[in-house]
Amino acid sequence: MKSPLRFAAPLALAGLAFALSGCGNKEAAEAEHDTGNETAAIAAEPAEPGAPAVPGIEGLDTERKQVSYMIGLDLANSLMPIKDDLDVEVLAEAMSARFAGEDVKLSDEQVRIIQDAYTARLQARQMAEFEAKAAKNLEEGTAFLEANKGKRGVRVTDSGLQYRVERAGNGPKPQRQDVVRVHYRGRLLDGTEFDSSYERGEPTEFGLSQVIPGWAEGVALMPVGSKYTFWIPASLAYGESGTGPIPPNATLTFEVELLDIVK
Repeated sequence: MKSPLRFAAPLALAGLAFALSGCGNKEAAEAEHDTGNETAAIAAEPAEPGAPAVPGIEGLDTERKQVSYMIGLDLANSLMPIKDDLDVEVLAEAMSARFAGEDVKLSDEQVRIIQDAYTARLQARQMAEFEAKAAKNLEEGTAFLEANKGKRGVRVTDSGLQYRVERAGNGPKPQRQDVVRVHYRGRLLDGTEFDSSYERGEPTEFGLSQVIPGWAEGVALMPVGSKYTFWIPASLAYGESGTGPIPPNATLTFEVELLDIVK
């Protein structure tokens, strides 16, 4: 359950590359080798030059227009995270000049200087947003745990882990070096479910030495056959870095059923 933080600027300017790298070649190649597949054989048939792939679209009555619009959408999607920083008219001007083979307004050195400066500013802005979100999540998590610890049946360990016994088991308790088989569901405080073995339809096995501290501590309290709810503060979860769908300084809620200790 541990995952390293991978922080990267969302300057996704390479999104267009896939559309220009012969998209459709793979499908055509597969169709050539699958002679018994009627659908594939039809798909491999080259379209009549200039004929639209999808007829009847207003304003896109040729293949050229449809391809242009498709690539425009792909480019727009890749640039969506920075759309507020862009002047679309200037963007189109630069593309038109490059396509026409005309002189452009920036030298390679000027492009590098502008790119480096913008990337640095973008990363600084992202970091500020990240830190603000982390501070907000920490404040909300602290307030939640303070209120939650007074609720009926909630117990608090010395580390700050909170838990409630939903169903008591009578089997052995795992040790920190054990591998356990569990069913579980993980949520953020707003109810967003970020992971669930129930959704996958089968239990999962974890080594308690390989999971976040709150999980390792909590599951070690459980006899086999029991079901607990855990409220794990950020300091015992993924901390101020977060990971994947889990934001920085997030307090997490887990429902856990301990099914077995795997020998």
